[in-house]
Amino acid sequence: MAYAVIAHYFCEPADEATVRAALLKVREHTRAEPANLAYEVHAEADVPGSFVLYEQYADRAGFDAHKAAEHFDELIVQTIWPLLTDRRVTFAEVL
Repeated sequence: MAYAVIAHYFCEPADEATVRAALLKVREHTRAEPANLAYEVHAEADVPGSFVLYEQYADRAGFDAHKAAEHFDELIVQTIWPLLTDRRVTFAEVL
């Protein structure tokens, strides 16, 4: 069963360019992962520093492999997460 992740990231407007650039790099790497079905990055309209990510993987194991990837650690854990003021994540099974 496909597995989806919807993440809402918030950062200070001063950090928006850095977070945006890192998210676009993550998108490039993630779309090349064998279990990735979709990875979309959105900047929330009229809300500086707010991003919405929609990710879909073939299954939960595919998402777990994504989290174990070197680019996830480098770009998400080390670069993006320290700049966030809030982070909300929803995990879902695709019906």
